[in-house]
Amino acid sequence: MADQFDYVIVGAGSAGSVIAGRLAEDPGTRVCVLEAGPPDRNLFIHIPAGFMKTFVNPSLNWMYETEPSPATGGRVIAAPRGKTLGGSSSINGHVYSRGQRADYDTWAQQGNHGWGFSDVLPYFKCAERRIGEGDDVFRGRDGGLTVTDIDWSHPLCEAFIAGANGLGIPTNRDYNGVRQDGVSYTQRIIHKHRRVSSYRGFLHQRRGQTNVDIRTGAHASKILLDGRRATGIRYHQGDREVEVSARREVILCGGTVNSPQLLQLSGIGPGALLRDIGVDLVHELPGVGENLRDHFAVRMTARVKNSRTINELSRGLPLAGEVFKYFTGQPSILALAPTLVYVFWRSHDALDNGDIQVSFTPASYKDGVQNTLDDNPGMSIAAWQQRPNSRGHIRARSADPRDKPLIQPNYLAEESDRQTLFSAIRLGQRILRSPEMAPYLDTGNTPALDIDSDDALWDLTQRRGTTGFHLIGTCRMGPSSDALAVVDDRLIVHGIDGLRVADASIMPTMPSSNTNAPTIMIGEKAADMISGKTPPAPVLLDD
Repeated sequence: MADQFDYVIVGAGSAGSVIAGRLAEDPGTRVCVLEAGPPDRNLFIHIPAGFMKTFVNPSLNWMYETEPSPATGGRVIAAPRGKTLGGSSSINGHVYSRGQRADYDTWAQQGNHGWGFSDVLPYFKCAERRIGEGDDVFRGRDGGLTVTDIDWSHPLCEAFIAGANGLGIPTNRDYNGVRQDGVSYTQRIIHKHRRVSSYRGFLHQRRGQTNVDIRTGAHASKILLDGRRATGIRYHQGDREVEVSARREVILCGGTVNSPQLLQLSGIGPGALLRDIGVDLVHELPGVGENLRDHFAVRMTARVKNSRTINELSRGLPLAGEVFKYFTGQPSILALAPTLVYVFWRSHDALDNGDIQVSFTPASYKDGVQNTLDDNPGMSIAAWQQRPNSRGHIRARSADPRDKPLIQPNYLAEESDRQTLFSAIRLGQRILRSPEMAPYLDTGNTPALDIDSDDALWDLTQRRGTTGFHLIGTCRMGPSSDALAVVDDRLIVHGIDGLRVADASIMPTMPSSNTNAPTIMIGEKAADMISGKTPPAPVLLDD
């Protein structure tokens, strides 16, 4: 009986921690959570600037890589995914961004009942503990995820915002409110100078309860099935092979890479692929692993004059001063997210909704990689398309769960995606060349700002483009009439009883945002559906 539970959850990440925490509120419900990574004891998880360490730490990160593609100039791109309690919310860039109303209305219009913005807004609010400005029609005040404003300022950030204003882009103090368009400082999941992961916000406080069993170092290898019903999970923990059974449901929360891989290894997926890797087909489901999307970002750096940047503050005596400030509760670079300012805007005036995004930080990284700061004073922008149309796939390479799956995002395969990205790059260049930025821009060391033609921008993209860290879509939500749908609008796997997927992989299209906040919302909504609770009334909004 020790290994028999009501629910077995695979993955203690952004959604999994929420679901486990909510289900465990009922003392009569027994929940087992399987996390492949270790406990979240590493100090660099909790210090916000520690993301530079966790991004390259194989004990906390699956260290996945994408396949080469034309948009990357044949380069392999690192695709970090969290492997610890909290999952990617324990190693990500802290930014809290929900996306636009139209994103979720599109999900509903595709046949996913109950997923329009008015339906999901109560779940965003339920999850959030907003400290700071915000209309309470849109913002939550009592949830597990603390969302705060930046308490650190820099003249380069102020100049960048002023430069955007000069181009006609208004300041928007709450891009998670009634509208997204505008420029502002980012909101972040940092409180009292510490990261607020999904695990810390929703599950950590449950760890001593007798009805919750959290198992770390537990790498799921197969979904156990009795005919077309999921009954449990087989996993490896060190040299041991263990099975746990689920009386009610198995819930996959492994994320956009691991959830489809586990389905494929369990015989659920495209038949041709499963035959190729030597897995017996249990249930043909062609969409498993398809529909992969990601934000593809081009990051550009510029040399700075007349101001100290984070580059200089992160070395020698200045760094010692920042460490002192951090541990005495003062604003410090150690408590910063990697992105400090966001611009949400439109690639052309005819659009009703924004489709491009530019980020800014008064720091620069060697070769555009976000874990090694430049030696000289510098600043960075990143530009990307918010809702890419290009789609790729994730496929298990073999029947061995320890083999990393093949990840092919097919970045910018659609010509429309290229043109929209070029518009975002040009907007970032215009802001950096604005009169407001002129006192700080070292024009002799900014060759990327002079690139304008499509051919030159394509060359820049192939050399500098990289992931936005926002992989979604590989267990797409949709009705049974959708040939590539993997789960229905209750997140139940088509054709399999007792099995749900609840993570970023179920998103049918990309939201115009970072993906952590939407994934946590999915966890909140899934918990209500699993426990049979009546959903909250939709929030009625003026058109």
